[in-house]
Amino acid sequence: MQIALAPMEGLVDDILRDLLTRLGGVDWCVSEFIRVSDRLLPDSAFHKLAPELASGAVTPAGVPMRVQLLGSDPSCLADNAAQAVALGAPVIDLNFGCPAKTVNRSRGGAVLLKEPELLLRILSEVRRTVPAAVPVTAKMRLGYDSPEGALDCARALADGGAEQLVVHARTKVEGYKPPAHWEWVARVRDSVAVPVLANGEVWSVEDWHRCREISGTDEVMLGRGLVSRPDLARQIAAAKAGQPVIAMSWEALMPLVRDFWQQACRKMSPRYAPGRLKQWVGMLSRNYPEAAELFVHLRREQACERIDALLALHPWDAPLEALSA
Repeated sequence: MQIALAPMEGLVDDILRDLLTRLGGVDWCVSEFIRVSDRLLPDSAFHKLAPELASGAVTPAGVPMRVQLLGSDPSCLADNAAQAVALGAPVIDLNFGCPAKTVNRSRGGAVLLKEPELLLRILSEVRRTVPAAVPVTAKMRLGYDSPEGALDCARALADGGAEQLVVHARTKVEGYKPPAHWEWVARVRDSVAVPVLANGEVWSVEDWHRCREISGTDEVMLGRGLVSRPDLARQIAAAKAGQPVIAMSWEALMPLVRDFWQQACRKMSPRYAPGRLKQWVGMLSRNYPEAAELFVHLRREQACERIDALLALHPWDAPLEALSA
């Protein structure tokens, strides 16, 4: 069984890849997408979004990272894929799932699912250009506004040379609204001869069990579910192995929150670091009441020094209100 950490633009950066893979259960992760338009990108463009390339393309915990590209020009994608491999990418992943309007307007992401013939050309060109020893994989949604073409798209990707598919079991139009249509993952699996991972609406071990039953696969890519429950991959791996599933406490998680903040302060400007911390703590609120309480106090703060002091209070033997007075 493989459990992967999903690429999520503006959220799962190298800091979260570090922290989430450190907890265990994740077999591989994927960079945020690197947008390819009409030219060969400079090395800095790859290192900005995939800094792990400078250290063997693995996270500090040793979990492999794939480099994801997004675009619509087969030749240009192929040239940039070759460049990514030259910089150390062990796997090239191609994005046909991003639902963002700005991305789709520039012919990237899920909008390409309207053109299975183009998917075939992209995969074929990238596969032809990238060294044979380097796998090429792809992530797709079920379609743009309907899943009716999902099987044609999946076959086009596999026929073009994709060695593995991740299926986000919703259309572009559905965005991130539940439910995820895991039954379509089963249909995709039946239509291609390559491994297929399920993605979408797996927030708990119980969701994973239901996804496995409906999709027919126990292999899964976790996105928001893992970000909001950082030990979810570890829980699923334990369940698969028949071991006790022990949830991580807030007290055990808090050192990672502090670590996130410290890394954000080192790597981002003081203008942006507070927002990134609030983004993650807000998502943690789904599963941790303590995170919701912390978020209430964080959301008013912009000064890094005050956030330092706020985080240092935990487990809050002094009242949080003292910092808000």
